[in-house]
Amino acid sequence: MDSDLEKKVAELKSKIKSYPNFPKEGIMFWDIFSALSDGSSCKLLQSLLVKFIKAKLPDVEAVVGLESRGFLFCFSVATELGIGCLPVRKKGKLPGEVISYEYTLEYGTDIVEIQKNSIRPGIKCVIMDDLIATGGSISAATKLLQKCGANVIGCLVIMELKSLNGRKNFPNDIPLHSLIKYD
Repeated sequence: MDSDLEKKVAELKSKIKSYPNFPKEGIMFWDIFSALSDGSSCKLLQSLLVKFIKAKLPDVEAVVGLESRGFLFCFSVATELGIGCLPVRKKGKLPGEVISYEYTLEYGTDIVEIQKNSIRPGIKCVIMDDLIATGGSISAATKLLQKCGANVIGCLVIMELKSLNGRKNFPNDIPLHSLIKYD
């Protein structure tokens, strides 16, 4: 990472607040909304995401946002790049015909879905979300898109919680990028 980019990422990181013991004891919650309350931070984050995709994933044809904070970023980034923006949502929240993928959580299962008419085989996608913790939802979204025949060329998150080892649950053949890493 060049020094100018490092400075911009450090500036963004300084705006992200943490909340110990939220939503329960022992959890450190990193709040992206604290950075988004400032217009200059919003512009900075968007420019970092767009710049990163143009440099590392230039062949992308659609940005896929994960429910719910991934939606905040995928629309503006897709608009800037002039490409499509696709939502992956929890079961039952999308109208029309959907394609589903069920995945295992620590204590049960969950299901993610995408509208069948929004995805075409071979489309080159980048998945975006605010963070990767255990890696469950971003891995499930990747597998859902692959089930649809999409070509997931990368995933981009703003924050990575390294101590939760989310990368170990993520497919090794797809690049996973994070702007900010927390131990």
